[in-house]
Amino acid sequence: MAFDSLELTPELLRAVVDEGYTEPTPVQAQAIPLVLAGRDVMAQAQTGTGKTAAFTLPILQRLQPLASSSPSPARHPLRALVLVPTRELAVQVYDSAKTYGKYLPLRSAVVYGGVDMDAQIKELHAGVEFLVATPGRLLDHAQNKTVNLSRVEILVLDEADRMLDMGFMPDIKRILGLLPPLRQNLLFSATFSDDIKRLADQILRQPVKVEVARKNAPAELINHVVHRVSRDRKRSALVRMLRAKDLKQVLVFVATKQGAGRLARELVREGIEATAIHGDKTQPEREKALNEFKENKVRVLVATDVAARGLDIEDLPHVVNFELPNTPEDYVHRIGRTGRAGKSGDATSLVSDDEMDRLRDIEKLLKFRISVEPLPGGDLEAPARETEARERRQAPRERRGRREEGRSPAPPSAASAKAPRRDPIFDQPYEPTGAADEVEEAPLPGEQAATPVARRHSLGGRRHREVPALFLVPPTRRKQG
Repeated sequence: MAFDSLELTPELLRAVVDEGYTEPTPVQAQAIPLVLAGRDVMAQAQTGTGKTAAFTLPILQRLQPLASSSPSPARHPLRALVLVPTRELAVQVYDSAKTYGKYLPLRSAVVYGGVDMDAQIKELHAGVEFLVATPGRLLDHAQNKTVNLSRVEILVLDEADRMLDMGFMPDIKRILGLLPPLRQNLLFSATFSDDIKRLADQILRQPVKVEVARKNAPAELINHVVHRVSRDRKRSALVRMLRAKDLKQVLVFVATKQGAGRLARELVREGIEATAIHGDKTQPEREKALNEFKENKVRVLVATDVAARGLDIEDLPHVVNFELPNTPEDYVHRIGRTGRAGKSGDATSLVSDDEMDRLRDIEKLLKFRISVEPLPGGDLEAPARETEARERRQAPRERRGRREEGRSPAPPSAASAKAPRRDPIFDQPYEPTGAADEVEEAPLPGEQAATPVARRHSLGGRRHREVPALFLVPPTRRKQG
């Protein structure tokens, strides 16, 4: 199937050809005709399959008859709204709208947090028909009355599952209350959870479901590899892998913002060009880091999951999971940054003993076992030694006792011979007071030996065992004695 069979206008086809595309992806082939027909769509497709163009192209075509070359803001009311979870994804969708709509007299804009609002307000006041926004910043503009949502005809929730994971549901509900009730709704996502289905039931009207890949399926062209390594040796393992394979462009995922910055600094100290991108960085800093990575000015980009959905890097060959994600679905989103648009990629994971349960959950989701291979140049250490070290730290006394079993006692040294004799009662193990400790008492003068009985505590009648007591004699009395 070719793009010209989708009944796109010549202006849009020209823009598509300029980008070098001749055939639509499966999600584009199915979704574009439905969106052009005005149907509500619920589309599920793995990341990297062209979801952005699947809704951007038909929306631009639906807005084309309403386009105006007039400079008046009144002739450019907001008609299409795309909500996305992250700043990176917002920029990606905005760039697509600008690219595909460059031959149309339609205005596009993007608003997101982390930057000053003045430039955004100026652009919104000039009038835009196509707006891409993160929920929080859009509500800021709505509260300040710098954006008018009353004439929105098309609403898109892109990466809806990620928005719910990030806690945007209250913001989404507030935005829905500001929109006209009669509109076209499009919901695009890589995965569909029960929460997503409930959200779809609330906003979609008789939607057509589009599913072009097995649920949560990774790209077919991705090669998955696991390297077993202890947690405290992961940095060394990553450096060895980067140097042995001479990897030039690598996206490394970590669990925390602090870990991302720390790993990037450690790689720089090892002589490897690296930078980090995470939520604590300002938008200019994030854009600078991403641009340096795209332009091959840095070799490694260390990122948190905030970047798993929004990064669009052409021909990214390698993704490394420095730490496995908490949920198997996030693994799919991470590795989706490679193996895009029909091109192959590598997904490597450094897995420690405490992450094995996460690895098993990922394999259950993928429905296949990931190959475990040694690090280039040999493993840094056997995983069994890591387990042994951890057990030794947790129970040093028990392990020492097991090692000393069966050994012949060493002859006493001269120092030990002079040492005072230790009462053996101090070496007896502690036993709880509830145990039946039987103590044989010596008979008093004139009495017969009694049957051994358990001595009881005066309060409550609980049994107890005798313990030694140490009595200190004052110096004055010692002299008199």
